[in-house]
Amino acid sequence: MDDYFKDARVVLHTRDNRRYPATLTGRAQLGCAVFKSYVADLDADAAEDLRPGDIATWELPPARIKDGLIHTHACDDLAALAAAIAAFDTLREARQAGEQVGDVRLLFTRAEEVGFVGALAACRDKSIPQGSRILALENSRSFDDSPLGGGPIVRVGDRLSIFSPALTAAVAARAEEVAGSPAQPMATQKQADLSPWRWQRKLMAGGACEATVFCAYGYEATCVCLPLGNYHNMADLAAVQAGTFQGQPRVAPEFVSLADFRGLVDLLVACGLHLPAAPDTRAKVDKLWDERRFVIGA
Repeated sequence: MDDYFKDARVVLHTRDNRRYPATLTGRAQLGCAVFKSYVADLDADAAEDLRPGDIATWELPPARIKDGLIHTHACDDLAALAAAIAAFDTLREARQAGEQVGDVRLLFTRAEEVGFVGALAACRDKSIPQGSRILALENSRSFDDSPLGGGPIVRVGDRLSIFSPALTAAVAARAEEVAGSPAQPMATQKQADLSPWRWQRKLMAGGACEATVFCAYGYEATCVCLPLGNYHNMADLAAVQAGTFQGQPRVAPEFVSLADFRGLVDLLVACGLHLPAAPDTRAKVDKLWDERRFVIGA
């Protein structure tokens, strides 16, 4: 959001790892309609050191873990990437130990935030084998009904689309197997009846996800994500959007729950070991008919 760029602090990084702090002082017109451009006023002269292709990041404090939360410069989507690698390592060790492990592969894409460009390239170049079942991994903005600490989220869709229902149901079923309980208590249950291994099943319509791209290209795809705080480094975002925030909005580290992260690794490992076909809903409702049709005299 434009509000966060006013007098924001950034750090420019050279290719030989020198760092130059700077302050954004206003918009620049560079002829690119796709991206915002800003002028940065350097704290110290670096005219001889900076080159086109050097990058800038927000000036943020060092990463830390506090009160069960991982605060770092970017969780979205590096936390999910770390979870994927951790799960892959566990599955590799399981296979070496003689366990049966499915055909699990990792695909790393770039430029997701500016329009899923890497995912689009993978689809257009046919980098993904036909018949693959794709679990896109994400961090998605946390809301009151998708809290941090509530567990990894089986994401049924985003603001653009609904993902593959059969695959989403299969991943949700696997999550329920791991937890031993549903994501939310049924009307016959209490919150205390749920497993301490938490998980969620949500739409997450606050943003868009690469699973939409994969579905559009004919793949069976869904998403598993982590609820994210300080979405896109924007602190107090809800208040800023509502117009109730007092003062100058500032960037801040993103954060996720350490328990949610561990739960995401657990769920990915479980899916790698065994991801069944979607539950047979027709068989379930037919069973209900056989058991209870007497109530209507059938």
